[in-house]
Amino acid sequence: MKTSFETISLTRPADHILLVTLDRPERGNAMNTQMGLDLRQLFLDLYVDAEDIRCVIVTGRGEKIFCAGGDLKDRNGMTDQQWQHQHAIFEQMFRGLRDCPVPVIGAINGAAYAGGCEFALVCDFLYAAEHARFAITEVTLGIMPGAGGTINLADAVGERRAREIIYTGAPFSVQDAHAWGLVNKITKADELIDEALTTAKRIAGNAPLSIKQVKKTISV
Repeated sequence: MKTSFETISLTRPADHILLVTLDRPERGNAMNTQMGLDLRQLFLDLYVDAEDIRCVIVTGRGEKIFCAGGDLKDRNGMTDQQWQHQHAIFEQMFRGLRDCPVPVIGAINGAAYAGGCEFALVCDFLYAAEHARFAITEVTLGIMPGAGGTINLADAVGERRAREIIYTGAPFSVQDAHAWGLVNKITKADELIDEALTTAKRIAGNAPLSIKQVKKTISV
């Protein structure tokens, strides 16, 4: 498995655990084409051979933003063909995340907006810092959620709530996200990774083949 990337950082905080950090803090950890390529490669590697990894944690660099979504500055000046090329990479990356054979815990360390919220929605479940916020903002920009957000949000919070969130584009708090079923646990900011790691270790201590087969059958 490749271990060095331009836009994401990988560490092994415990046996069988991979910590993935979205690492563009100067751009709010927003996803540019290179991040799409890096994440696509990572999840392809995990799909082909997860080696000894039994659980993945994904978080963002910094204390305020998990992921600000797609990097709009990266898109400025793109032709339609270039934008379609980038979007195809993002689609493949999100499918790779969804199909990752081991559980992926989202450790949401701050704002998860637009594509960043869609990314969080594809994780198996979420722990979030007490200051985290969420939003699906695409309609405020004249576009639509293009990474499964319409379906995945409805699965998480129910269709009627999802309609309100997506139609308005309004941000909502981590407390609302927890009450609505989007977030599993709220933690203090400095305890987020430790809490996620505790759960990841418990998952990693279970039968790995059972976990993989269970993950395949929960969502079809």
